[in-house]
Formats: sequence, structure tokens, C-alpha cells
Amino acid sequence: MREPRRFDVSGKHVYLIGIGGCGMSGLARMLRCRGAVVSGSDLAPSDTTRALSAGGIAVGFDQARAWLPDDCDAVIASAAIKLDHPQALEAHRRGLAFLSYAEALGQCMLGWTGVAVAGTHGKSTTTAMLGAALTDAGLDPTVIVGATCSQLEAGCLAPAAEEGSGFRLGAAAVPSGPMQGRPGMLVVEACEFNRSFHNYRPLIGSISSVEADHLDVYGSLDAVVESFHEFAKLIPPAAAGGRLLIAHEGAHRREVTAGLECAVETIGYSPEADWVVGYDQPTRTVTLTHERRMMARWSMQLPGAHNAMNAATAMALAVMSGAEAAVVARSLSAFRGIDRRMQFLGERRLPSGGAVRVYDDYGHHPTEVESTLRALREHERPEDRGGRLICVFQPHQHSRTRHLLEEFANSFSQADVVIVPHIYFVRDSQEEKHKVTASDLVDRLRGRNIRAMHLYPFEAIIEQLENLARAGDLLVVMGAGPVWQVARGYLDRREGGKGEM
Repeated sequence: MREPRRFDVSGKHVYLIGIGGCGMSGLARMLRCRGAVVSGSDLAPSDTTRALSAGGIAVGFDQARAWLPDDCDAVIASAAIKLDHPQALEAHRRGLAFLSYAEALGQCMLGWTGVAVAGTHGKSTTTAMLGAALTDAGLDPTVIVGATCSQLEAGCLAPAAEEGSGFRLGAAAVPSGPMQGRPGMLVVEACEFNRSFHNYRPLIGSISSVEADHLDVYGSLDAVVESFHEFAKLIPPAAAGGRLLIAHEGAHRREVTAGLECAVETIGYSPEADWVVGYDQPTRTVTLTHERRMMARWSMQLPGAHNAMNAATAMALAVMSGAEAAVVARSLSAFRGIDRRMQFLGERRLPSGGAVRVYDDYGHHPTEVESTLRALREHERPEDRGGRLICVFQPHQHSRTRHLLEEFANSFSQADVVIVPHIYFVRDSQEEKHKVTASDLVDRLRGRNIRAMHLYPFEAIIEQLENLARAGDLLVVMGAGPVWQVARGYLDRREGGKGEM
């Protein structure tokens, strides 16, 4: 495994293509704090780019032109940027250092106390939980997570920021606890797409789940498992403090951990796990036991057994990092979630009386869909008020939809009505685009006696919801693409008006 390329950013001009993403914007801020001159580009203005500009980072929006600053020393591109992007081509023409987001973040981890949160599901929520908990515990971590969290900056036990972000700047050295004096903590979400997490060098790592995904990159589940094994091998030996926390079930742990030199511990609901998790759904009480000793008990604001496991994983990682379990428990009890993860947006009052409750969620894998819908039904119980669970789901990528079509069809058992827009086209080839359609998913849902329909554009879906939704219904809009516009658009409608998308 090759080492990430090192470069000293102090005094250098680093340009980020796709700077408006959660991870990229956090990286931009971290590089600026490390002495770099930072600028970048994105497709369109956003709250994130406006915040970057307000913080002294110049952002442009003309990505069609092969232009870079004259004094540019290095270019970093987000995972969404293709090699034929005009600014990427210009960087190569000029012979500039050119790194992916993952390569650059991996370099930032060198010389720091790294904690990397990996797994097919739950990475963003767990990373945000862990970052906020370590902040509350006084360990002052630097955190980069691929989602927005209003509690990340100050922790959960302090007033939340008016606007959240996916970045927190921490101390250069661990200020307290067993690791006091070590290089500062850098907590990152470690994504498996394109084997990005092979660039990281964590002291402590976690793997929450390993399932078939990103098969356009990997081709098979076996290749996914092997990739997680290669990630785990990057953790240093136990004698140097290296530790891996892996799910007792659902992570192919025997294959992933084979031959590792780091210390390995498991976490799960099974009493055979090293860290045993308990969850009481009616009260949302979570317990965590380690070596037959109760470490902590706390109540969750977020519903769902999957969120209980995310929180328990964050608790175990925080304790491994030197935090006091009692403080972490209070922090997790106050954690309110991150944007687009079972995010309650509000109620739409109906002219005839009553209301529809609206959620937004990023879930785009069958396991995520099933877990989220089950948790929302258990939490909201729309049937108790005469309502239904309506899901607008936008499949993300044709290759994922094709490879996991049957799994997707089985994941909507908790929904009463499913509306499917066009599949979000990103990264796939035109050939792949013609191999599967949204109608294929709708047909399979109908074959399972689920009321399903294919509608597009988003405005047509909102019009359908106007006619379909009734008092007591629960609406959840899901997907990693721009389908969130449906939830916002439906809520923005006013009686007698069209509202805004």
C-alpha cells in the first residue's frame, strides 16, 4: 500500500474544484488554518460557498473555463470531478500537484492522532456524534464529516450554532486525558467509494457494516470486503496504540480482520460482542457494556435501532480516545442529528384540517431505506392517527439500482405509497443508463402489493402529493440526489399558491 503523497501547504496557494461540498469546504478551512492560501470553484452559489467567502476564501463559479490562479501551487478535486474537467486539465497542463479530496485529507492526517469512521452505513451520523462528544469531553478534536451538523462546533452540551457545518477546527495537541500531549485529534468520515479510505492513516478506526455497494467500482461483494480489509491493515499495530472497532455482525469481520496487527474489538447487540449494545425502542434508552461492565446508559433523541448502534459506536470510540463515558452519555442524549438524516422539516397544514408531517433523508441503499422507514413508522405511528407512510424515493445511480434492484424492492415493506422519480444520473455511463429505469423498480414494488408510481419532474410529484396526501399522513423524501426539493417544495406550497421549488 503506497503512502499518501506529502506536501507542505504553508504559504502555498491551493485551489479546490468542487469546494462547496461538505467535506471539501471543511478541507478548505483546515488547509487555510494550516497556513495555505485557499480558493476554489463550484457549480453555483450556496450557503456553504457564501460562508467560505465570508471567511476569506475566494470562490468562483465559472467551471467551464480552463483557468486557475497564476500563483496556484496545487489543485484538489472532489470525488465528483472527472479527469476531463477543464480546470483539472489545466492543472495537468501546468504540471501542478493534483490530488483527490481523499488524498489531500490523508496527507492532513499524517502527524495527527487520526480517528476514521468507516462502514457502508452510518458514517456521517456516527462521525458527527463522535466529534461533538469529544468536544464536550474537552478533547478539542478537528472534525470533517460529509454532512451538516449545527452541534459540531461547540458540542451538544452548549447552545447550537444558527448555521451548521461539516467542519470543526480543534487543538494542535490533545489537551487532556490519557492521550494528553499527543498530536491533535483528527476525526474523519472514511468513505469506501473508489477505495478513498485507503489514503487515510488512522490510529483508531471503526467499521460499522460491510455490504454490497458501489459495485460500479468494485464489481462484487468480495472486492468490497477485501477493500475494507485493506483499510483495516492501515491501522498501526496494537503496540503502537492501533485499535479497530468492528461490528460483531454484518461486517464480514473474520475476512476483514484476518491477519491484522492492531487490537480488534467487536460491537453489537449480541452478548458475544466485546462491546454489547442494548436498546429499548419505546423509551429510546441505549446501554453499552464492555467486559461485563456497564459503561453508560443514555436516552436518544433520534429514533431507530440503527441510530442506537451509531451512538453506541461513537461512545466506544470516544472512550477509546480517552473521553469520560459519563460526559459522552450526556452529549449523546442531547444530540439532535444531522441534515438529511431522518430530518424533520415540519408540518404541512391542510385546508380541510389536520396536517402532513414531512421528513427528509439521504438514504440511498436498500439497508438504509428499510432501517429509516421502519424507524419512522415506529416513531411516528401514522396509522394511529388514520394516516399512511408515503415515501418519495429517488434512486441514486443506474448501476446501484440495477445491481440491487431486488434488494430495493424488498426495502419498502414499511411504506404504504411509494413515488419514484427518474433515477439520478451521476458517474454512470450512457450504456448503463439504458439498462434500468425507475419503472423497473415500480413494477417490482407493485408485484409486492405496494402502491407505487413513477412520476417526473419534481413539480409533477408535488402536484400528486397535493391530491394524494391527507391529514395524518407521514411523508418522507429519500435519496442522495436533489429529491430534497420535493420535500421543500411541498412544504412551501400555500393554499391558493404554487410556492417555490
